[in-house]
Amino acid sequence: MFSALSRVLPPPTYLTLPATGVDISDTSLKYMTLKPVVRIGHDREITNYGDIDIPGGVVTSGSIANPGQLTSVLKEFKEVTKAEHVRVSLPEERAYLFETEIKSNTPLKEVRGLLEFKLEENVPIPSRDVVFDFSIIKEEGESRNTKVAVAAYAKDTIQTYYDVCLEAGIRPLSFEVEAQAMARAVIPRKVQGAVMLVDFGKTRTGVGIVYNGTLLYTSTIDIGGNQLSESLRRVLGDVSEADLTKLKNTEGLNRRLESSDVSDALLSTVSIIKDELATRMQYWHMRSDIKKRRIHSVILCGGSSNLKGLPTYLSETLGVPCSRGNVWENTFSLEDTVPPIDKNHSLGYATAIGLALKDVM
Repeated sequence: MFSALSRVLPPPTYLTLPATGVDISDTSLKYMTLKPVVRIGHDREITNYGDIDIPGGVVTSGSIANPGQLTSVLKEFKEVTKAEHVRVSLPEERAYLFETEIKSNTPLKEVRGLLEFKLEENVPIPSRDVVFDFSIIKEEGESRNTKVAVAAYAKDTIQTYYDVCLEAGIRPLSFEVEAQAMARAVIPRKVQGAVMLVDFGKTRTGVGIVYNGTLLYTSTIDIGGNQLSESLRRVLGDVSEADLTKLKNTEGLNRRLESSDVSDALLSTVSIIKDELATRMQYWHMRSDIKKRRIHSVILCGGSSNLKGLPTYLSETLGVPCSRGNVWENTFSLEDTVPPIDKNHSLGYATAIGLALKDVM
């Protein structure tokens, strides 16, 4: 995504070089490098991966507040990985997504010009200050019009991410909305229809709705794993984060007599997230009244989605099947390959994996 960036920023010299997927959040930088292999049962293999903490306040709600410190983090990343080319996630909080239609016989070279006229109607900043890209939405049957999904960012947002990368000595080959990259990793290629992605992180929960492989909706809930920890501390006192994580992942929402205080405390926060998800699901269904666009499943990712009992709770309360994602779904078969990252930690790498897959799919 964001091939249009070449109109604004100098394009990289070698677009075909393998790149490392870099997922920048408010709290960490996660990275993943994949390479194709020619072995029976092995499509790709991991050549590099890791996680580097980002100090608090450097990135806030996807906005880079301290470019110098983020540059230092990226320099550490380059020193560790020796990576020169990267594909970088962009925060969904800063994205403007909209859907429109064009005539089905419109030449591809004319599409961008037509969409530029749509920006003023859908993006609340001047079109001259916007960078956008588009995807054709796959639909069954023939029609006079073709549906197009547009993702746009303020030029300044992308410029800032681009500049910190260059300052660290690495060159971005592309930028992509994080939920679209996550979808590439966890949604099976043959799956059609609408899927809700829920990225349950430390400080917030990202929500994306993907239809036939294309991201059409994003939203953010300002509640994450940190709020779960705060809820537990209110009933348990001063407990270390490591012990709280263990409680969340082993006891979680499973209500037992001796641990009811734990489950009750967690439910007080998780129920708010559930209500927010239900509201967004209702909005989507009202906006997309076509039956084939109804959400048929929810996929959970992010480190905080390891909360015990979360998929069952959301399945029962939302009325839609909910499961934790397999982040290796489109990378390799778990029957043939044992990944170097355990299942719990792998859920936090979905976006980085999806970015890395752009080079090897």
